[in-house]
Amino acid sequence: MENTRQKKISKILQKDIAEIIQQKMKKQGTKGVLVSVTRVDVSVDFSSAKVFLSVFPSAMSKQILKEVSFAANSIKHIVSQKAKNQLRRVPDFVFYIDDSLDYIDKIESSLKGLDNPINKQRK
Repeated sequence: MENTRQKKISKILQKDIAEIIQQKMKKQGTKGVLVSVTRVDVSVDFSSAKVFLSVFPSAMSKQILKEVSFAANSIKHIVSQKAKNQLRRVPDFVFYIDDSLDYIDKIESSLKGLDNPINKQRK
């Protein structure tokens, strides 16, 4: 369970990381891809943070994750400069793909389509 300090730090990191990723993508000229930071989980000792990214279209998620993970150190450096008055030490970032939207779409299509598990049990 997160304490209030962890929640505050994770919200600050979420906002800053999202801005940095969007700026980097704009500089690279990446178009047609939407990347958002859905959640940041900070460890109890503030040494590491799990950063969950949502990528649309989801076919680009592996490529975007690879690029963002490669740039993790530069992202950390920019975050440290932005949040220097709020954080003594910036945690190390580990990036993950948040596939909850894909999971929801899969469930929704299953319930609407022919492979509805509820309808199969009735037959």
